Amino acid sequence: MINGVTTDFRTIPKSHAAALAAGLLSLALLTGCSGGTGDPGTTTSPAASETATAPASESASETFTYEGEDGKTVLELLLENDPEAEVSGEGEMAFVTGIDGRAVDADANEFWALYVDGEFAQEGAGTLETEDGQEIEWKLDTFE
Repeated sequence: MINGVTTDFRTIPKSHAAALAAGLLSLALLTGCSGGTGDPGTTTSPAASETATAPASESASETFTYEGEDGKTVLELLLENDPEAEVSGEGEMAFVTGIDGRAVDADANEFWALYVDGEFAQEGAGTLETEDGQEIEWKLDTFE
């Protein structure tokens, strides 16, 4: 059980397991270090609490796409294309929690899934180097 949610990892596709594990670790770390009132996902940061409680705007998207560039990581390019993207951690422990004004809803088991040329990424955004012409796509997804 994670944050009150019963999770059976046997039902999650292996290709999503690495991203899910990193996301759950980040979520647990953020929840434990939030300094909030003890309610999971509650923080003392006004910007974070506004993001967590505000409904998604109609302009916020559930997909975000851009092209790869030789020698740049997925995360570098994400931040160039969306300077307001929300990220916790860095390098191999970087976990994207908000893109294009759309923050994940931890209570709804959401996460931003990374795809390169239509395939689920097997490496994290902070370490995965892109190549010219690759299609980088983020999709808002859920886990059970």
